[in-house]
Amino acid sequence: MIKVGIVTISDSCSKKTHEDESGPMIKKMVEAKGLKVERHEIVPDEREAIKSAVINMVDVMKLDMVLTTGGTGIGPRDVTPEAVKPLLDKELPGVSEQIRRIGAQNSPRAILSRGLAGVRRQSLIVNLPGSPRGVEESLNAILDVLIHSVDMIHGKGH
Repeated sequence: MIKVGIVTISDSCSKKTHEDESGPMIKKMVEAKGLKVERHEIVPDEREAIKSAVINMVDVMKLDMVLTTGGTGIGPRDVTPEAVKPLLDKELPGVSEQIRRIGAQNSPRAILSRGLAGVRRQSLIVNLPGSPRGVEESLNAILDVLIHSVDMIHGKGH
Protein backbone atom coordinates (compact mmCIF):
# COMPACT_ATOMS: atom_id res chain seq x y z
CA MET A 1 0.00 0.00 0.00
CA ILE A 2 1.30 3.45 -0.92
CA LYS A 3 1.80 5.68 2.12
CA VAL A 4 1.12 9.39 1.60
CA GLY A 5 1.95 12.56 3.48
CA ILE A 6 0.12 15.85 2.94
CA VAL A 7 1.55 19.29 3.71
CA THR A 8 -0.82 22.25 3.57
CA ILE A 9 1.24 25.42 3.24
CA SER A 10 -0.70 28.47 4.35
CA ASP A 11 -0.12 31.24 6.86
CA SER A 12 -3.85 31.63 7.54
CA CYS A 13 -4.54 27.90 7.91
CA SER A 14 -1.53 27.45 10.20
CA LYS A 15 -2.85 30.28 12.41
CA LYS A 16 -6.33 28.72 12.27
CA THR A 17 -7.86 31.91 10.87
CA HIS A 18 -8.90 30.05 7.72
CA GLU A 19 -10.07 26.46 7.26
CA ASP A 20 -7.89 24.12 5.24
CA GLU A 21 -10.01 22.80 2.38
CA SER A 22 -7.25 21.64 0.04
CA GLY A 23 -5.55 19.16 2.39
CA PRO A 24 -8.82 17.31 3.06
CA MET A 25 -9.51 17.29 -0.71
CA ILE A 26 -6.15 15.57 -1.29
CA LYS A 27 -6.91 13.07 1.48
CA LYS A 28 -10.31 12.21 0.03
CA MET A 29 -8.97 11.74 -3.49
CA VAL A 30 -5.93 9.62 -2.60
CA GLU A 31 -7.90 7.42 -0.22
CA ALA A 32 -10.48 6.84 -2.96
CA LYS A 33 -7.61 5.28 -4.98
CA GLY A 34 -6.65 2.99 -2.11
CA LEU A 35 -3.68 4.98 -0.82
CA LYS A 36 -3.11 5.49 2.91
CA VAL A 37 -2.62 8.98 4.35
CA GLU A 38 -0.13 8.59 7.19
CA ARG A 39 0.27 12.26 8.10
CA HIS A 40 -1.20 15.68 7.33
CA GLU A 41 0.62 18.78 8.52
CA ILE A 42 -0.33 22.42 8.19
CA VAL A 43 2.65 24.79 8.11
CA PRO A 44 3.11 28.52 7.47
CA ASP A 45 4.58 29.90 4.24
CA GLU A 46 8.13 29.66 5.58
CA ARG A 47 10.97 27.78 3.89
CA GLU A 48 12.28 26.08 7.01
CA ALA A 49 8.82 24.91 8.12
CA ILE A 50 8.13 23.47 4.66
CA LYS A 51 11.54 21.78 4.41
CA SER A 52 11.22 20.33 7.90
CA ALA A 53 7.79 18.83 7.19
CA VAL A 54 8.87 17.30 3.87
CA ILE A 55 12.18 15.95 5.21
CA ASN A 56 10.39 14.35 8.17
CA MET A 57 7.87 12.65 5.88
CA VAL A 58 10.53 11.40 3.45
CA ASP A 59 13.64 10.74 5.52
CA VAL A 60 12.12 9.76 8.87
CA MET A 61 8.66 8.38 8.10
CA LYS A 62 9.77 6.93 4.73
CA LEU A 63 6.48 7.82 3.04
CA ASP A 64 6.13 6.91 -0.63
CA MET A 65 4.50 10.15 -1.72
CA VAL A 66 4.37 13.67 -0.28
CA LEU A 67 1.78 16.04 -1.74
CA THR A 68 2.00 19.70 -0.83
CA THR A 69 -0.70 22.28 -1.44
CA GLY A 70 -0.17 26.03 -1.49
CA GLY A 71 2.69 28.49 -1.75
CA THR A 72 3.40 27.95 -5.46
CA GLY A 73 2.35 31.36 -6.78
CA ILE A 74 4.28 34.59 -7.24
CA GLY A 75 3.31 36.38 -4.04
CA PRO A 76 6.03 37.48 -1.63
CA ARG A 77 5.21 34.65 0.82
CA ASP A 78 4.96 31.92 -1.85
CA VAL A 79 8.16 29.95 -1.19
CA THR A 80 7.19 26.30 -1.61
CA PRO A 81 9.30 25.70 -4.76
CA GLU A 82 12.33 27.35 -3.16
CA ALA A 83 11.94 25.15 -0.07
CA VAL A 84 11.45 21.91 -2.03
CA LYS A 85 13.90 22.28 -4.93
CA PRO A 86 17.11 21.71 -2.89
CA LEU A 87 15.56 18.56 -1.41
CA LEU A 88 15.05 16.83 -4.77
CA ASP A 89 17.44 14.22 -6.16
CA LYS A 90 15.59 14.22 -9.51
CA GLU A 91 13.09 16.71 -10.91
CA LEU A 92 10.03 15.60 -12.87
CA PRO A 93 9.14 18.69 -14.93
CA GLY A 94 6.46 16.88 -16.94
CA VAL A 95 4.31 16.46 -13.83
CA SER A 96 4.42 20.18 -13.03
CA GLU A 97 3.83 21.07 -16.67
CA GLN A 98 0.72 18.88 -16.75
CA ILE A 99 -0.61 20.49 -13.56
CA ARG A 100 -0.22 23.94 -15.16
CA ARG A 101 -1.69 22.77 -18.48
CA ILE A 102 -4.79 21.32 -16.79
CA GLY A 103 -5.21 24.40 -14.60
CA ALA A 104 -4.88 26.80 -17.53
CA GLN A 105 -7.87 25.19 -19.24
CA ASN A 106 -10.08 26.75 -16.56
CA SER A 107 -8.00 29.68 -15.34
CA PRO A 108 -5.33 31.46 -17.39
CA ARG A 109 -3.66 32.44 -14.10
CA ALA A 110 -2.62 28.81 -13.57
CA ILE A 111 0.42 29.48 -15.76
CA LEU A 112 1.79 31.58 -12.89
CA SER A 113 2.18 28.48 -10.73
CA ARG A 114 5.79 27.59 -9.98
CA GLY A 115 5.13 24.21 -8.39
CA LEU A 116 7.71 21.45 -8.73
CA ALA A 117 7.67 17.67 -8.71
CA GLY A 118 10.49 15.26 -8.15
CA VAL A 119 12.04 12.38 -6.28
CA ARG A 120 13.95 12.40 -3.00
CA ARG A 121 15.38 9.02 -2.08
CA GLN A 122 12.45 6.59 -2.49
CA SER A 123 9.71 9.24 -2.28
CA LEU A 124 7.75 11.22 -4.84
CA ILE A 125 7.17 14.88 -3.94
CA VAL A 126 4.60 16.99 -5.81
CA ASN A 127 3.63 20.64 -5.25
CA LEU A 128 -0.08 21.05 -5.97
CA PRO A 129 -2.01 24.33 -6.27
CA GLY A 130 -3.42 25.90 -3.12
CA SER A 131 -7.09 25.97 -4.08
CA PRO A 132 -9.41 22.98 -3.61
CA ARG A 133 -10.46 23.30 -7.26
CA GLY A 134 -6.83 23.31 -8.41
CA VAL A 135 -6.09 20.26 -6.26
CA GLU A 136 -9.09 18.39 -7.63
CA GLU A 137 -8.36 19.21 -11.28
CA SER A 138 -4.69 18.32 -10.87
CA LEU A 139 -5.21 15.02 -9.09
CA ASN A 140 -7.96 13.98 -11.50
CA ALA A 141 -5.41 14.41 -14.29
CA ILE A 142 -2.24 13.00 -12.73
CA LEU A 143 -2.99 10.75 -9.74
CA ASP A 144 -2.86 7.49 -11.71
CA VAL A 145 0.53 8.52 -13.14
CA LEU A 146 1.77 9.43 -9.65
CA ILE A 147 0.78 5.99 -8.37
CA HIS A 148 2.61 4.36 -11.28
CA SER A 149 5.67 6.54 -10.68
CA VAL A 150 5.91 5.32 -7.07
CA ASP A 151 6.15 1.77 -8.42
CA MET A 152 8.91 2.90 -10.79
CA ILE A 153 10.82 4.65 -7.98
CA HIS A 154 10.69 1.40 -6.03
CA GLY A 155 12.10 -0.51 -9.01
CA LYS A 156 8.90 -2.30 -10.01
CA GLY A 157 9.42 -1.54 -13.69
CA HIS A 158 7.67 0.51 -16.33
